[in-house]
Amino acid sequence: MPIDGKSRDDAWRLVTEYTDSESLRAHMLAVEAAMRGYAQKFGEDVEMWGIVGLLHDFDYEKHQGENGHPFVGVQILDKQGWPREVRRAVLSHADYTGVPRETRMEKALYAVDELAGFLVACALVRPSRSFKDLELKSVKKKLKDKTFCEAIDRDALKRAADDLGVPLDKHIENVISYLRPVEAKLGLGKAAK
Repeated sequence: MPIDGKSRDDAWRLVTEYTDSESLRAHMLAVEAAMRGYAQKFGEDVEMWGIVGLLHDFDYEKHQGENGHPFVGVQILDKQGWPREVRRAVLSHADYTGVPRETRMEKALYAVDELAGFLVACALVRPSRSFKDLELKSVKKKLKDKTFCEAIDRDALKRAADDLGVPLDKHIENVISYLRPVEAKLGLGKAAK
C-alpha cells in the first residue's frame, strides 16, 4: 500500500538508480526485512517502515562523506515528494547529522542497520552461508572477537537495542528471524564450495 503516493517500487527504483553495488543493495534489502519485522512486532506501519529500511543508504555509494550521505539522499527524497517521516528517519540513522532519533521507527532503523550487516557477515563465515543455523551464541562469540567486523561498534549495538527497548540478545534473535525468509535475496543460503 503506497504512502503519500509513494510505493516500494518507487523506493526500489531509487536504490537501483543510485546504487550499483550488489552488496550495498543486499544490505538495504536486509534492513528493509528487519524493519518490516519490527513494524509487525510493534503494530506499526509495515510498508512505511520497510520503505525507510530500503531507502536509508540509497545515496551512500555516490555521495560519500559527512556532507554527502544521507544529506544528499534526503534532498532527493524531498524533491520527489517523499513523506517527512521517511526523510527524517533516513537523516537520523547517521550519528553525525545531529538529528536525534525520537520515533520508534527512527530508533528501529538505527538498531537494525549495523546489526543486519554484522549478522550477514556472521552468516557468510558459516559453512552453510545461511541464517537457518545461525544462533545467538555464535553471534555473541563473534561480538567478543574484536577483529571480526572490527568497524562495528559493539557498545553502539547495545545502546541502540536499549534505546529501542529490546534487550540485545532478544534483538539479535529477532533480526536473525526477520532475515531468514529473505536470505536468498541477500545472496545467502548457498553452501560454500
